[in-house]
Amino acid sequence: MRIPKRLITIPVLVATMSSYFRAETKVPEQRKADKIVIEKAARKMTLYHKGAAIKTYKVSLGGEPVDAKERQGDHRTPEGTYTISGRNAKSKFHRSLRISYPSAADRERARKAEVDPGGDIMIHGLPNGWGWLGSGHLKSDWTDGCIAVTNEEIEEIWKLVPNGTIVVIVP
Repeated sequence: MRIPKRLITIPVLVATMSSYFRAETKVPEQRKADKIVIEKAARKMTLYHKGAAIKTYKVSLGGEPVDAKERQGDHRTPEGTYTISGRNAKSKFHRSLRISYPSAADRERARKAEVDPGGDIMIHGLPNGWGWLGSGHLKSDWTDGCIAVTNEEIEEIWKLVPNGTIVVIVP
């Protein structure tokens, strides 16, 4: 039995059209952040992709949030331009993204002042076991100089922020 040509071309046409529409309706991959801006006075952190804001979060800072970090133990959040230099899924806080503090300028300033500039500045969730606190952590600045968000938020940030992302911390 011979199959008419038009019956063969219809399935080919349908297959071609359906693959075309699948390609057109494909959901774009989620945009990754290429810059983070932390505004200390506003207690706000915004993720950007190519200059467009992706998401903004409320944050808690170091217990002494005014002025830039000067030395180890001053409980201040640094100010300046850094990068995300690593991540720790098993931190004592719910996930953490390492900020490249201290910079060369931070180390030089500390050397001149004859103090240790400190380190271990992170963007992190709540202390392990304290996730239930949620946004209640925003009632005070409580970190040793880090930037804190809720556990749910750090999960989202973890996926959106690759290592090497620029971090700008302003007063």
